[in-house]
Amino acid sequence: MLFVEGLAMLRQLIGQVQELLDVYGSPFPPPFPTAPLPHHHLPTIFAPPSQLRNDRWCFVNLEENDDCYDVVMRGGKLKMLGESRISKRARKLAESPSKEAMEDEIWKEFPEDLHEAVIARLPVATFFRFRSVCQKWNSLLTSSSFSIECSRLPNPQQPWFYTSHENINTGEIYDPVAGKWHHPTAPAIPTKMIILPMAAAGGLVCFLDIGHRSFYVCNPLTRSFKELKGSRSVRVWSRVAVGMSVKQGGYGYVIMWVGSEGEYEVYDSAIDSWTCPGNIKVTLPLSLNFRSQSVSVDGWIYFLRSDPDGIVGYDVETGNWKQFTVPAPVHLSDQTLAECGGRIMLVGLLRKNAATCVCIWELQKMTLLWKEVDRMPNVWCLEFYGKHIKMSCLGNRGLLLLSLRSKMMNRLVTYNVFTKEWLKVPNSRNPQSIACGTAFHPCLTAKA
Repeated sequence: MLFVEGLAMLRQLIGQVQELLDVYGSPFPPPFPTAPLPHHHLPTIFAPPSQLRNDRWCFVNLEENDDCYDVVMRGGKLKMLGESRISKRARKLAESPSKEAMEDEIWKEFPEDLHEAVIARLPVATFFRFRSVCQKWNSLLTSSSFSIECSRLPNPQQPWFYTSHENINTGEIYDPVAGKWHHPTAPAIPTKMIILPMAAAGGLVCFLDIGHRSFYVCNPLTRSFKELKGSRSVRVWSRVAVGMSVKQGGYGYVIMWVGSEGEYEVYDSAIDSWTCPGNIKVTLPLSLNFRSQSVSVDGWIYFLRSDPDGIVGYDVETGNWKQFTVPAPVHLSDQTLAECGGRIMLVGLLRKNAATCVCIWELQKMTLLWKEVDRMPNVWCLEFYGKHIKMSCLGNRGLLLLSLRSKMMNRLVTYNVFTKEWLKVPNSRNPQSIACGTAFHPCLTAKA
C-alpha cells in the first residue's frame, strides 16, 4: 500500500514537471547516474550536477512489470511510452477524490440563471440546432426568465430577411451571417390566403393578405402569430402602405396602414384594437410610392411619396403628421426608403441611355436634399447594360437585400450600409422571382 501511494505521488510530480516544461519550454538536465534500486525501496529522483548539459533525459524504469511506464523527454516535450491499464488506475489514485466530487457537484447544480445567460448569447441558428439536445433546452422558448435574459441583451445580430414568392403561401428566410436560405415546411400563418410580408419591428413581421382583408403578426422563428381583427376601413383590393414600429420602452408595437386619399388606421398591441384618429393633415392626395417600404426612425414612421417628391411621417406617440418636400435625383427609378442607425436612406436605379446602376443616397436633414454616398461597383453594373432591369428592396435596415431581375437574369445582392460592402447572394431554392420581403431582427422571445 505504501509503495502504491509513493508511486501515485511520483505520478503527480511528473505531471507538475510537465506543466512547468509546457510553460517555460526548457528541458531538464539529465539525472545523476545511479545503480538499480532494490524493489523494497521507494523510488527517488536524484538531483544532477549543474555541469551536465544534454537535450535528452529520462527516468529510470522503476519496475519491470506493468505497474509503471517509461518517461522520455526530448527538447522539453514529455512522452509517455507503454502506458498500461494498471498505470491508469494508479493515475486516478493520484487525483484528489474531493476534487472529483466537487466538479460533479458544480455541473450537477449549475446555476439556472447562468445557464440561461450563456444560451441567450448563442447565435439564433445555433440555438435552434441545440433545441434537440434535451427537453429542457427546447422549453426555453416558453420560459419567462429566459425571455427576460434575452431582453437585457443588445441586438448585435444582422437582420434576417423574410421573402415570399408570387402565388405561394410559404415564405423563405435568408440568414446573411451564415449565407443560407431556410425553407419552412409550413406557412408562418395557418391560412389558405396568399399573405405578403409588409413590415417588421421587434422580431415580428406584419403580413397582409393579398385581398387586403386581414392583417397578421407573426414571429417567423417560433411561429407565434395572431390575426389583428377589427380593421374595417381599408377597402378590399385597395392599395395601402403599411408601417410598423416598437413602442417606447420596448413594450408592445404599433402597426398602421395608410391610403392615398388620406385614410388610415393604427393598431396598438397594448390595447389590442384599431383606432381611427382622423385624416392626415397634409397635402392630398398623398401619391404614395407603394413599391417602397416604410421606415421607422426614433418613434416616427416614414413613407415615400411622389408628386411632389418627398416623404411623410407619422409620430407614433402623439399621432401628428409631417411632410417634407425632397427633390428626387435625376434619372431615378424603382426607388425605396431605407434606414441605418437613425439615418434615412434612399436606394434606387439610375438609368442613362443603356446604362443602369444601383445607387445609395442619404437624406441631409439641414438641406432636405439627397446626397449620394455609394453606388454598385462598375464591374457589376456592366451586367445590366442594355437590359431592362427592375429592382425591389427586400430589406431596408442597415443591411439591404436587393432583387435585380430582367427577362434574362435574376440577381440577389446585399449591401451593408455601415461597411459599404456589396455581396452576391445565392439564389433561393424556389425558381420563381421574389415578389416582396422585409428585414427583421431574429428574436427568440418576441410574441405576437
